Order: sequence, then structure tokens, then C-alpha cells
Amino acid sequence: MRLIQFENSHGQRQVGVVDGSQVNVICNTASTRELALAAIHAKHSLQDEVQRRGTEPGPDYAGLLESGQILPPLDHEDPAHCLISGTGLTHLGSASARDKMHQHDGQVEAGMTDTMKIFKWGIEGGKPAQGQVGAQPEWFYKGDGSIVVRPGADFPVPAFAEDAGEEPELTGLYVIGDDGQPYRLGYALGNEFSDHVMERRNYLYLAHSKLRYCAYGPELRVGELPRHLAGMSRIKRNGEVIWEKEFLSGEDNMCHSLANLEYHHFKYAQFLRPGDVHIHYFGTATLSFADGVKTQPGDRFQISLDAFGAPLENGIGEGPRAVAIGQIKAL
Repeated sequence: MRLIQFENSHGQRQVGVVDGSQVNVICNTASTRELALAAIHAKHSLQDEVQRRGTEPGPDYAGLLESGQILPPLDHEDPAHCLISGTGLTHLGSASARDKMHQHDGQVEAGMTDTMKIFKWGIEGGKPAQGQVGAQPEWFYKGDGSIVVRPGADFPVPAFAEDAGEEPELTGLYVIGDDGQPYRLGYALGNEFSDHVMERRNYLYLAHSKLRYCAYGPELRVGELPRHLAGMSRIKRNGEVIWEKEFLSGEDNMCHSLANLEYHHFKYAQFLRPGDVHIHYFGTATLSFADGVKTQPGDRFQISLDAFGAPLENGIGEGPRAVAIGQIKAL
């Protein structure tokens, strides 16, 4: 089952089940979060809750995508209660991509030693036996729900940014129940948009480089994740593809199990606030930046993977004006 959130022709929020080219609208449902909390309360699955509520024929899916009516497949009405985070160095090729990104005239920065250590720890201990705790991955914070753009929309790029680069990833979508228990609704395609030039200066700038807008969706895939997934990441300029590359995901292509990555995120008590939404990026080994691509305003990203339905597409736009230096006011 694949779910979407969208705005109907009257601007009202609805949730639908994707059925080929059509959308079946879930009756009396305004958000995926509401649907999930009802399923948690009733102690049954998300699919059971959809069946209980019933569906009715809805709009043409392609029309919703073209008109920009598709919303992220899970969000919170208060963006402050939606946490966007991620883990890095989780895929078998990710250390190679990171090394390549941090090379200057053939020389690798000394700080990369720590990167390789964390990657090695993941290779050796990222997939522990069931019930065991494995190696801790790299973790980063991106922001709250206010930094999420809907599928099809442009990423606002701040004036101080040095790069505007894509990261094709899978995301885990979660709601915290009233019992403080995290519940995974499923997975979605994600573009964990980052500033790779800033990160390249020094790996300790990783935290700064991640504080950018991002996108995920358009569809939420409910259920278990296939162990092997192969998709395509593309950049289009003036309608022409200027770069494309296959990206791999799923546990067969990762050095950490999903259970281990989830544990090391949700082990923190501050992430278990009832009703909150969490969107967690699982990492990638494929970056156009590592191949020397320099993006520019007007470029379009397309991330596609057959198992997730429609591709995730976003562009590059202008960001809001930043606070100028010296303009912080004392009270």
C-alpha cells in the first residue's frame, strides 16, 4: 500500500491510496498522522485502519503532481513537532564517496581518519544479532518541519550557501504514540539536500552543511522494505539530463541494519514525545558533487525508484533573506 497526502480543489487536506493512475481517497481523513494515531489507539495496522475507514474514488494522480497539490506524505500541523534527522556512512559505498568529496589535489584531509573509523565500525558492527545493540552511526540534525518542501517545489537556497547538492536517500517515517513508543508507518524517497562545498572545507562543518531544506515523498510505502533497491538520481538543466547515476539502498547495500539505525536515534528520551513526527534519512553513497557537478538555480532533481511509485522531483530556488551581521538586537 502506498499513501499520499494532498490538497483537493477546495484547498482541503486529504489522504489517498495510490491505485495506478488514480487516487482512492480515505474517508473522513485529513492527515496521515491522524490515521496513524487512530491505528495505534485501536492496536491494529495502518492498512487495517484504512480498510476500516473505507475509500472512495478520487482525483487523477498525475494531475495532482502536475498542479503541485501533493504534500509530504507525513507531517505535523505544528512544524516544531516534526524532527528531521539522518545518519551518514551507512551504505557500503558511502566512505568512498565521502573520501572523494574531501580530496584536494589528490590529498585527503587528516580529519577523514575519523570518517574512516566510523565507517569501519559500521562494517564490523553495524548489523548485530537480533536483540543486540550494534555500532553507533554518524548522526545529524537537519531541522524541524519548517524546512520541508512539498514534492515538486523548489528548495530555497540561502545567500550564504556555497553549494546546493542533492542526496538521494530513503527515509523512515515515524509517529510517537501516546505510550511514548515510536511507530514506523513506512518509508519514502528522500532528497536530503546539503551544502557539500561547506562540508568539504572540514568534516567538522558537517553540522552546518546539513541545515538546509529537504523533501521526501511523494508516496509513503507501507510495510517492510525490500533488502535490495536500485534507483536513479538525475539532474536536469533546461529540460536536458546533465547527470544521472544509479543509487543503491536496502539492507543488502548497507553496513548498518535499519533496526540498528532506528535504535540509535530513538534511544534518546527527548525523541519520544507523544504525538511527534520523525523523518529520518538513512544515507546514500551517490552524490553528483563527488563527480564534479556544480548545480545552479533552475536545475531540477529527480529521484526515482520503482518500488516507491512516482519519482520525487524538486528544483533550486532562492532562499529567504538571512539576518545580517551586527543586526542582532539586545533587549
